[in-house]
Amino acid sequence: LFRIMFGLSHKWSSFVFIWVIATLCVYQEYLGYSQLLTNLGKNNGQDICVGSFSNSGPYGGFLAVCSTLLVAAYFKEPRKWIKITYIVIAGLALILLPCTLSRASILSFGIAMLVLGLRNKRVVALLRRYWTYITIAAVLICVGAFMVSLSKKNNTKYAGQIIAGFGILFFGMTTMSDNLKPLAEMEFFKNMITSVSNPIVGIIFGTIFAGVVQSSSATVGVLQALGAAGALALPNAVYIVYGIHIGACVTSVISSIGATKAAKRTSLSYVIFCSMGVLMFTLITMFTPYVSWIQMSTNNVALQISLVHIIFSIMTTLVLLPCNGIIIKIACLIIRGEENTEKEPCRLKYVDERILKTPPIAVNQITKEIHRMGILAKRNFILSMEALLEQDKKKIEQAEENEEVIDYLNHTIAGYLVKINALAIEDADREKIGKYYHVVSDMERIGDHAENICEIASMQIEKNEIFSEKAVGEINELKELVVSVIDNSLKVFDGESRDREIFKLVGDTEQQIDDKTELFKDRHIERLRNGECDAAVGTLFMELLTNLERIADHSTNIAFSFFPNFKPINQAV
Repeated sequence: LFRIMFGLSHKWSSFVFIWVIATLCVYQEYLGYSQLLTNLGKNNGQDICVGSFSNSGPYGGFLAVCSTLLVAAYFKEPRKWIKITYIVIAGLALILLPCTLSRASILSFGIAMLVLGLRNKRVVALLRRYWTYITIAAVLICVGAFMVSLSKKNNTKYAGQIIAGFGILFFGMTTMSDNLKPLAEMEFFKNMITSVSNPIVGIIFGTIFAGVVQSSSATVGVLQALGAAGALALPNAVYIVYGIHIGACVTSVISSIGATKAAKRTSLSYVIFCSMGVLMFTLITMFTPYVSWIQMSTNNVALQISLVHIIFSIMTTLVLLPCNGIIIKIACLIIRGEENTEKEPCRLKYVDERILKTPPIAVNQITKEIHRMGILAKRNFILSMEALLEQDKKKIEQAEENEEVIDYLNHTIAGYLVKINALAIEDADREKIGKYYHVVSDMERIGDHAENICEIASMQIEKNEIFSEKAVGEINELKELVVSVIDNSLKVFDGESRDREIFKLVGDTEQQIDDKTELFKDRHIERLRNGECDAAVGTLFMELLTNLERIADHSTNIAFSFFPNFKPINQAV
């Protein structure tokens, strides 16, 4: 097309075509990495990279095709700087490819590489030179691809995606490390590497590098690739590794913006922890032959960098873990003030949109949020009963405020359950999310019945009506049983106890409440006949018994949601 339109020779038309492909590939890589780092929204409901495409399949195919063409052009290009440009662009696309979760694209790239290798002598030479590493990568890619393609279980597919991703990442880093060797001969790069041997410059460079990438593992991987290429020695890399640990704190700092004071203190504690570790290891490196000891253990620079990274993480944790109290006090001194705990905040405490990036953590956090809702529903029930028995208007107001929070949590948590269920989660977590829908609904109904009890209390206060001593005794007896059912149901939800004994206890207590409710209704009718009770108060008493029984039923549903083959108790409207 270029030859026909512009009259270019075969050489120049091929060169222009490859540079057009490279430019488009760089643009799509920018979109992909921006989506991966959540700096750019995705035009797709799933949490995967799609670039400017509508879904991950065409995007993964585009990356696979571009990578193949750029690798092919690399072996035909005589100029070094252009060769490096091609392979770096292809390597970045290859690292991004697993994030698309496109099986067809991964298989297509593998087949294209195989065909390219069979036709190009340099590829064959490269395969012979690195046959061990590339064989391992190829085996991982093939095993992962087969697991994803052939398995019907989600857990097996997820494991296959991880294995294939490791294989592609390993192959990409191996290819990049071999082609970064010309950097060692560049005067500019030599001067830059010499400057980072200064502790302050190296730490600042590592902090900025990891802060931009927002991943300590990825930045250490780049350093390992440079080390394997001979462009970076351990004395120059060690301070960069230290700075990377501080730069990795940027993610938590960004996440704490606009969050609670507790979240900000947690983020600051992490920064203080890493900074103290960097200070400790910087002094060790400057005044002891620490780098020489690492170099004596192995001649592999990539492995040396890895050892420095691992030793830093382990030793910093072991040394500073006993000092966590001091770190917390420092964070509290910097971020002063206390959270307002008098009133339950009408917002989510443990879940937000950012947590959806890590599905397993999202499941754990939504569990905490639902537990908080259950505790609030129980507290509201106790408040409503105290307001009824003590004729306390303030407690009625507190219960009404809590009911607004419960309603908010019900709608918001339900929305997050839908979002989490659409993520790539394990089968056990998906089953758990399915149960949570019913649990949240039952907790909201407990709050509604507690609100009904508050209305009964308000009517009593307005009309100055009180229950008889016998009725009050029966109400207290039922109240204790209902609180017992709620407590045991929350224990089942939290996973503290899920043996048959606690399910039997919940079921027996619920049956006991049903029996006593019928008994107390009969006794109340008998008191009406004997003139011991007023008819207007009697109506309120009957409504109260009904609400107590319904609360027990919903609490039982919460517990037995985690019991096999359980059908919820039917409730009247």
